[in-house]
Amino acid sequence: MTTIKLGKYRHFKGGEYEVVGVAKHSESLDVMVIYKPLYPLEDGELETWVRPIEMFFDTKQHEGKEVLRFTYLGE
Repeated sequence: MTTIKLGKYRHFKGGEYEVVGVAKHSESLDVMVIYKPLYPLEDGELETWVRPIEMFFDTKQHEGKEVLRFTYLGE
């Protein structure tokens, strides 16, 4: 299984997230990144999210530049 650095990441739009692990999709076997926001959501609860690893590390056009979707900040 693919490994990535666990810890804090910044989304290209500014939010910070914690990557807590990776998992495989039970049907497709795609590798998924498991992460959660490091800020409270409107209802006060923190949610856990999952995204395909390829999408987690892809690039986006932002303010006229190509940037990483998520940038590693450290543990």
